[in-house]
Amino acid sequence: MQNFSRDEFLERSISALKNARPEFSAERTFTRGQGAVLLAIPLLALVLFFVWPAALGAAAAIFCALAYIANGVFRALLVWVGAGEPAKPAAPVKKFPLYTILVPLYREANVLPQLINALRALDYPKKKLDIKLILEADDAETIAAAEAMALEKCFEIIRVPVCEPRTKPKACNYALNFARGEFVVIYDAEDRPEPDQLKKAVAAFRAAPLRIACLQARLNFFNATENFLTTMFALDYALWFDFLLPGLDRLGVPMPLGGTSNHFRADALRAIHGWDPYNVTEDADLGIRLAQMGYRVATLDSTTFEEATNELGNWMRQRSRWLKGYMQTWLVHMRNPRGLLRNAGWRGFFCFQLFIGGTILTALTSPILWALSLLPLVPGIPPMPDPFGIIIPVPVIGLLIGNSLFTYLAMLGPYRRGWLSLSPYGLAAPFYWLLISLAGYRGAIQLFTKPWHWEKTRHGTSKMLSA
Repeated sequence: MQNFSRDEFLERSISALKNARPEFSAERTFTRGQGAVLLAIPLLALVLFFVWPAALGAAAAIFCALAYIANGVFRALLVWVGAGEPAKPAAPVKKFPLYTILVPLYREANVLPQLINALRALDYPKKKLDIKLILEADDAETIAAAEAMALEKCFEIIRVPVCEPRTKPKACNYALNFARGEFVVIYDAEDRPEPDQLKKAVAAFRAAPLRIACLQARLNFFNATENFLTTMFALDYALWFDFLLPGLDRLGVPMPLGGTSNHFRADALRAIHGWDPYNVTEDADLGIRLAQMGYRVATLDSTTFEEATNELGNWMRQRSRWLKGYMQTWLVHMRNPRGLLRNAGWRGFFCFQLFIGGTILTALTSPILWALSLLPLVPGIPPMPDPFGIIIPVPVIGLLIGNSLFTYLAMLGPYRRGWLSLSPYGLAAPFYWLLISLAGYRGAIQLFTKPWHWEKTRHGTSKMLSA
């Protein structure tokens, strides 16, 4: 590790990416071209509303229905591709390298004991662990709780100086300056990784080409059955990590990472300048940037169990941040579409549009489809002019096809884990998507008003936390 001062480490954690590769930094939300397009779309819609409202209604109906159906069809394709049996585990290794674990924490004193117990339970030589508890310098309560725990020598408390942006990726970049391991993994405050996960990751890295710079473990929840919200969240994660990401892996296309249990080759992580401190879903961005810079992400057949938020307000803040970050990620990597096409290939380019862009569009178009379908049934509302005869039937068809696919996939999601008792809850997927839409619009507003703002997700609220 080079001999830098604390202030120099802090500056590097904030500025490394934007100085070296500014085209990949979300410090700037929109380019001039993107801003012009975003301004032109509502102006054009406003003109059409007054000049030719029927054309506006028809165009909105067709676009929203196609976007909704396309996302459902693409997800079904990924499930079909990713449904095969996981690859055989790599041969176990006998010599274990130093492994750095980064754990960013903020106001997490209440879950710290469970976290430390989960890290102590890892089946990996303790002398080969380099565990960094990354704490904000002004978080006195969590710092005091960590210092009172009589931690082993493999633990180190990293105090991140207070400065903007106050985000998880900035904290991880700061701690990366002190990481000593050949490999690096991120865990969140409430995580319970399977004990052999690090050994599996080392074996997989040793068997893989150097181009595989990151392994994404599967995520799900230990409190999936706590209430309706946690169950729907678990169905969402089961589909995402057990089917969709393996599908992207098998297609060999760019894969957005989950927020935790990303295992990296440390040299590759430093080569791409770490995380973007200005992107609030730094994990999704990092997966795409790895592909842009010549690396690949693969999945790891090991699960980390997390705490699904059991409160609607907490869930809304978290999901709004995720969708805002997906918008940031799409905008950043579409600054140079030709570059993305060149780096990811035509298949990767279109999968990026369907998976990242499709997730955003589905969230934003769902309420429009519902409105176009149901408003004609409300007494007293005059029908929209529809000389083309499509403003009502097209949204209805889009909702029927899209929601049928989303419902089927949600019910299929728990199959791989044997959680078949959760499958009937998949029938509520259309209503869950409406909640996601609300979070999407909330995130879109914040994209313009406070793009870097990191809304804190409260952990330790589950009644099943000590189970």
